[in-house]
Amino acid sequence: MSGVSVETVIPTIVAMSATVGLIILRVAFVFVLGYIGIRFARLGLQQLERLMILASDELDKGSGTAPKRAATLTGILRTIALTAIWAIVIIESLQLVGLNIAPILAGAGILGLAVGFGAQNLVRDLISGFFIILEDQIRLGDVAVINGTGGAVETITFRTISLRDFSGVVHIFPNGGITTLSNMTKDWSAFVLDMGVAYREDTDRVVEVMRAVGEGLRQDEAFGTLIMEPIEIVGVENFADSAVTIRARIKTKPAEQWKIGREYRRRLKKAFDAQRIEIPFPMRTLLLGEDNPPLKVEVITGLGLGKP
Repeated sequence: MSGVSVETVIPTIVAMSATVGLIILRVAFVFVLGYIGIRFARLGLQQLERLMILASDELDKGSGTAPKRAATLTGILRTIALTAIWAIVIIESLQLVGLNIAPILAGAGILGLAVGFGAQNLVRDLISGFFIILEDQIRLGDVAVINGTGGAVETITFRTISLRDFSGVVHIFPNGGITTLSNMTKDWSAFVLDMGVAYREDTDRVVEVMRAVGEGLRQDEAFGTLIMEPIEIVGVENFADSAVTIRARIKTKPAEQWKIGREYRRRLKKAFDAQRIEIPFPMRTLLLGEDNPPLKVEVITGLGLGKP
């Protein structure tokens, strides 16, 4: 090379090599820090998962719901943490190499904004699903009413919840479209009965019979384990057209209120029959009026009619 001496080229190459080596070392150091951060994040999330399981009630632990919910939430948090750490590592590495990352960040922001506008319903479903699971509003196996439709909860994801009703029909609801959610089997359930008796019956005697039937059901070996508290007789609830309504409630384990309710009704009907307590039913009286008498026709002869 003309005009360039070896004494000038060698120091330049050495300096460039040193600079490149220093950059590589810095990038490697950033990746090592990122790896350490990922390891700490995973360890922290594992501890968080254990704490969430320990903080759950015994029913969730026994049914396996608590580990599933904790694993789902920590899985989402793990994905978010790993994405954030790797994004920071890549951005810092690009800066160390000497690239201008401002246009890249601007382009990523515009792209993210466009995707956000195009998938806003999906994002809304995911965010709503995250808080539904985080707040433990509903669980697998619960019986719930969503937007007026009831059924057993079959699947829960961050995007949808599916219910299967008594007829076997599966109803799928996007989490972002849920306006009302009623959980009928969270922690405990209750069977509520509005019992109508005739107006001539002594309500105190009726309450005694209802309480005795409830206590007998509670002492039963097959049904007693499903009942959490003695029957609660609220009292006279209403004066209906043909009956006095007495309200009662039995607190049961989750999803057992229907089984307890059917057995209680069966026993109460037999007890009322034995005690001759009348269960009224709508009656209609028909009044038949008398027939109108027939018209009398009288024939008169000989009025101005002469013989020919």
